[in-house]
Amino acid sequence: MSFMEVIEMLQGILTTTGIMQITWQHVLMWIIGCAFLFMAIVKKFEPLLLLPIGFGIFVVNFPLVPLMGYSDGHGQLFRVFYHYGLEWEIIPCVIFLGLGAMTDFGPLIANPKTLLIGAGAQLGVFVTFTGTVLAGFTLKEAASVSIIGGADGPTTIYLTQHLAPQLLGANAVAAYSYMAMVPLIQPPIMRFLTTPNERTIRMKQLRPVSKQEKIIYPLICTIIIALLVPAVMPLMGMFMLGNLMRESGVVARLSDTAQNALMNIVTIFLGISVGATMEGSHFLSWKPLFIFGLGLIDFAVCTAGGIVTVKIMNLFLKEKINPLIGSAGVSAVPMSARVSQIVGQEFDKRNYLLMHAMGPNLAGVIGTAAAAGMFIAMFD
Repeated sequence: MSFMEVIEMLQGILTTTGIMQITWQHVLMWIIGCAFLFMAIVKKFEPLLLLPIGFGIFVVNFPLVPLMGYSDGHGQLFRVFYHYGLEWEIIPCVIFLGLGAMTDFGPLIANPKTLLIGAGAQLGVFVTFTGTVLAGFTLKEAASVSIIGGADGPTTIYLTQHLAPQLLGANAVAAYSYMAMVPLIQPPIMRFLTTPNERTIRMKQLRPVSKQEKIIYPLICTIIIALLVPAVMPLMGMFMLGNLMRESGVVARLSDTAQNALMNIVTIFLGISVGATMEGSHFLSWKPLFIFGLGLIDFAVCTAGGIVTVKIMNLFLKEKINPLIGSAGVSAVPMSARVSQIVGQEFDKRNYLLMHAMGPNLAGVIGTAAAAGMFIAMFD
C-alpha cells in the first residue's frame, strides 16, 4: 500500500468520526453545558435539575452522535425521552403529582389572604407578554415566553408544548435556570423595594389547620380550577391528587413513591430531554438568546409584583404583612420561601417568615397555572 493510499484511508476514517465535523457552535454549546454543570456541582444551584440538563446540553452537541435524530424511522435515545415525556406532556404532569405529594397547604389555608400575593406576583407574566409581542414574537410565542417569570418549569414546558414547541428548549432552560438562581436574583430586589421597618415586621403565628381542612382543600381547588381554567387540569389535577394522597394518610406507600422514587425517575428524564433540545444549530440564534434576557426581566417583575402587592394590602390591613414574603409569590417552591426567611433574618434574627412565605409560594403555583390555562384558552 502506497503512502497516498494510506493518507486516503485515514481521511476516509476521519470522515466517519465527529472530529472533522466540529464547528464553533459545538464548542460554544460545550462551554454552556459545562457552565450548567459548574452551577450544579460547584455552586449546588438546583443540582437535581441542572446536572442532567447541563449534561444533556453537553453530550447532544457532539457531531454525529445518535441521540436526538431518527434512525430507520425510529427515534434515537434522547428523542424517545423527549417524544414520550415532553411532546406527550407526561413528565410535567407526573412531576406535579410528586410536587402535590410534597406540599402542605396548611399555611395557605391558615392565611387565605396570601392568595392575593400569589396573584399579584403574576404581574411580570403579562408585562413580559406585552413586551415580547412588541419585540416581534407571535402571540403564541409571547405567551409561552411570558410564563417563565412564574419560575415554574413544568408549567412552562406544558404551555410551550401547547403553543410554541419550537421554543421548548430555550424556554425550559431559562425557567429552570432562574429557578436555580432564586437566591441570587431575588434578595437585591427585596432589599430595594422594602424599608428597614417593613423588613422587621413580625407576623403572628399561623393557626393550626385540621386534617379535615387539608383533605377538603384539594377537592375544592379541583372543582374551582376545573370550572374556571379547564385547560390546565392535566397539571393541577395531578397536583391535587398528589396532595390528597399525602393528606388522606391512607396511601402512604403511594405518597412516598410519588415524592421520592417516581419524582427522581422523571427528573432524570426531564433534565436530559430539556438539555437535549439545546443543539447549537437551533439554539444559537437571536430568539433563544433574547428569551434568556426577557426571562430575567420577567422573573424580576414577578418578584417585584408580589412585594408591591403586599405593600398595597398593608394600606388596608390592621395586622401588617412583612413585604419580604411577597417575593415568594413566584412558584419556585420552596426556594423563594426560604429566601424570604433568609433575608428577613438578616435584619431580625428572631423573625421567622418561612411558614408565612409558604402561603404565597403555593398561591404562586396556582396563579402561574391559572395564567397558563388562560393563555391556552385564548391562543390554542
